[in-house]
Amino acid sequence: MNFDKETRPAAVPREIGDVLSEAMPWFKKITGTTVLIKYGGAAMENAELRAQVMADIVLLKIIGVKPVIVHGGGKEISAAMERSGLPVEFIDGQRVTSDEAMDLVRMILAGRVNQELVAAMNEHGTMAVGLSGADAHIIVAEQADPRLGRVGSIKRINSGLIEDLAAGDYIPVIATVAVGEDGGYYNVNADVAAGHIAAAIGAHKILFLTDVDGLYLDYGDPETLISKMTLHEARSLMADGTISKGMIPKLNACVTALDSGVHRAHIINGTVPHAILLELLTDKGIGTMIKPDEESVVVPASPVDNFAQKLKEHQ
Repeated sequence: MNFDKETRPAAVPREIGDVLSEAMPWFKKITGTTVLIKYGGAAMENAELRAQVMADIVLLKIIGVKPVIVHGGGKEISAAMERSGLPVEFIDGQRVTSDEAMDLVRMILAGRVNQELVAAMNEHGTMAVGLSGADAHIIVAEQADPRLGRVGSIKRINSGLIEDLAAGDYIPVIATVAVGEDGGYYNVNADVAAGHIAAAIGAHKILFLTDVDGLYLDYGDPETLISKMTLHEARSLMADGTISKGMIPKLNACVTALDSGVHRAHIINGTVPHAILLELLTDKGIGTMIKPDEESVVVPASPVDNFAQKLKEHQ
């Protein structure tokens, strides 16, 4: 077919070709695997960014990945409680959840937030299915601490419905409302739930979308961003107390997942455009990747000092 000067297509920029060429080996590695994505933070609150993230997840589905989404919605819950005149209170970083507040948690998480995410994905094809952890008793919990009210500690995950939906070519989108054996509902930490669910379904990877670029040895120093680490190193950092409190549930969830055979855990900045694709489909990635210990060449003998020295030696 001939094209005249006016209709000849523009040449594809070399950069696009380089990106596609770099991504091809990663397509092969990830196709057919299950990837759990814990979604929250600023990436959830901005409507335009949320739509982009949902589109990227659909793209993963198109290339043969089986995404499973676990989400929270802390800021939305706090706003709804304030509008309803309910006190917003936290103890040790966990929300105090009265019976009345639990009704709001269910309404916000399993209702509005969940359905907004499902609708954003289903604009690209009817493949997303909204669930709560109470459906088919996916997440079974018990009271974590009487001071916290209806805050739950996870007892077990019933993964059958999630696995059936993924096998049926759907994307499960799970709100972290749990059910108790007494029939009541519990509010569970979304990071913790993500780690347990990834372990239960045998996910290949777990990703946490957050508001910072990853894990830091010193949160106040951007030069200390950790690109790669092992499970042993993750445990060492938590034991030393050098990780910011907001990162501890995520790091704990990574440990839970990797201990159960999940191949990789990733903590990335969900506010970066196409963060999921950049982390999963490029050589360098953009966040912090945590891998099992057996893949480590050198394991630090003591926690942070040796780990910091190791990072300097490998830069």
